[in-house]
Amino acid sequence: MSITLDQAQIIAKAALAKGRALSLKPLSVVVLDPRASLVTCLSEDGVSQLRAKIALGKASAAIQLGLGTRALMNRAEQQAYFIQAMNGLADGNFVPVPGGVLIRDKNGVLLGAVGISGDTSDNDETAALAGIAEAQLDADAG
Repeated sequence: MSITLDQAQIIAKAALAKGRALSLKPLSVVVLDPRASLVTCLSEDGVSQLRAKIALGKASAAIQLGLGTRALMNRAEQQAYFIQAMNGLADGNFVPVPGGVLIRDKNGVLLGAVGISGDTSDNDETAALAGIAEAQLDADAG
């Protein structure tokens, strides 16, 4: 199973709407399927240039290790060398801070991941969770 384009677009648009409702800085949202292939990417006007790549790194990290990036951040604090090694294996496309959330269906099946960047990591994660909820899917932030 994999996330559909319609589901990914609902997540991305709802996450951006949550960002506007909270007056967050401009956001970039990336949704990946379980193979870490890009399904959708939306970036708001005014978002800084690197934010889409950071969002991709958050989503990729979550998919590649099967953990939300909040859990990966906690692991990085305890096992910095392990996370550094994973980043090397991922060719530097591994951002272990909140804002990368696994997306599951109601049966717990992994459908993909969303990564968001633009504001604080906690706010990025809040927007991701809102997007997933709007798509009536389950979030696994770690």
